Amino acid sequence: MNSSISRRAVLAAALAAPFSARAAALAPDDRALVDRAVAYLQGLGEAAARFTQTDARGATATGTLYLKRPGKARFAYDPPSGLLVVSNGATVAVADSRLKTFSAYPLATTPLSLFLARTVRLDQGVEVTRVGRESDGFSITARDARKQTAGEITLMFRDAPLVLAGWTVTDAQSRVVRVSLQGLKAASGLDPTLFVLKDPRPVAAGRSRM
Repeated sequence: MNSSISRRAVLAAALAAPFSARAAALAPDDRALVDRAVAYLQGLGEAAARFTQTDARGATATGTLYLKRPGKARFAYDPPSGLLVVSNGATVAVADSRLKTFSAYPLATTPLSLFLARTVRLDQGVEVTRVGRESDGFSITARDARKQTAGEITLMFRDAPLVLAGWTVTDAQSRVVRVSLQGLKAASGLDPTLFVLKDPRPVAAGRSRM
């Protein structure tokens, strides 16, 4: 299989990995870390960072991430990748200019909704299965509480100061996409057009005229 198609399939599958409802019981010290993460994410408005994405084959891609909570994000991949991933607050669109493909998923069914939601909840809507501790921070792993898929997401945080360092998404086929953030900083006045991505294919224009 073409490696570009494979990477796109992994990304699309990871973005579409569903998460749904049930609260999980946590030890008090774990709950304290989850509460810190929730407070941080809730206060994260507009931000930008560089990112490095690594897929299950070890292939890497880099780019720039723009966030505008609630709901909006843009992953602009560096050349030679043709990928562009945009959440407009309702839909996550994935376009590949090289392959001339376009896909869209409801934001609510993707792991991005975990930290893009207007009200961040890690005690409802997902099951927190693990709170890990590292020398420079901690991680929180959550999955579909109904156990209808094997998908899960792990959010990584660094301490001093607290900052989102990245995440790992495992889809229902156990394919893993890791995203590491570098230099996530608050931003202001981000251009609203960053979070708009329309289907560029001519056939889409033809359908719209029908």
